[in-house]
Amino acid sequence: QVQLVESGGGLVQAGDSLRLSCATSGDTICFSNIAWYRQAPGKERELLAALASNNYTYYSPSVKGRFTVSRGNVKNTAALQMNDLKPGDTAVYYCNVEECDSGEDYWGKGTLVAVAS
Repeated sequence: QVQLVESGGGLVQAGDSLRLSCATSGDTICFSNIAWYRQAPGKERELLAALASNNYTYYSPSVKGRFTVSRGNVKNTAALQMNDLKPGDTAVYYCNVEECDSGEDYWGKGTLVAVAS
């Protein structure tokens, strides 16, 4: 069984940086398209950044210039580098991956990022 696991969240001060990672536990899968979302309390889940298999990238205006999505240093992992964090970035962050061959969609359970002012 495949499970996506996000890591790297925590409590930081405004202006700090964090690097989130996304990897599988259990069976491994091939990461095709990768996306990062977040959901703040009382708000809908929001697409932040996406990296397609052809290396096309998308960033939400709210994070463009501060966040960078990438494939991880280890094969079939993903990362989200977050710089200049703001209190408004406080949310649970989710990794979403599309598997290369089947196109099946996988979600992690999220990691909490809290930014203090």
